[in-house]
Amino acid sequence: MSESEKSGQTRSAGPVTLDRYDVAILRALQRDARQSNADLAASIGLSAAPTWRRVRRLEEIGVITGYRVEIDRRRIGLGVLAFVRVDTERDNAEAMRALEAAFRELPEVIACHYISGAGTFELQVLVSDLDAYSRWTMERLFTLPNVKDVHTSFSLGEVKSGAALPLDHLGA
Repeated sequence: MSESEKSGQTRSAGPVTLDRYDVAILRALQRDARQSNADLAASIGLSAAPTWRRVRRLEEIGVITGYRVEIDRRRIGLGVLAFVRVDTERDNAEAMRALEAAFRELPEVIACHYISGAGTFELQVLVSDLDAYSRWTMERLFTLPNVKDVHTSFSLGEVKSGAALPLDHLGA
């Protein structure tokens, strides 16, 4: 959760206007968020003070929502990535909110999307192995409210992940 979300400030979910320096900052930080402000400023062609102010502004308006480290999941024993479609009853708003809250609390669920078409939610789930996935499904997923059915596909190999967001549409 971002600082402004913690403090109760709200942000518009719509697009904001960004100039070429803002876009350059976003590109550079997506490549390396650990670079110093001085290096960032040099790479975008501004001095350090205005670069720092722009980064802070991008954080405050919710364009930059946080900084994270990328971890090789296999090196820490998370060898199985499952894509899990969860079917629910969509006509019970209270049960849906309870299920959404439960998904947010499950550390194995690294992403959750409310989807169109077949199913209600699409989860990305990381576990150590197939036995762990089986246990997780039986002990955690099927005990959640409003879960009707589950359909799982397993990743057989990663082609691309952790990619930077495309910024070309911003035109800057």
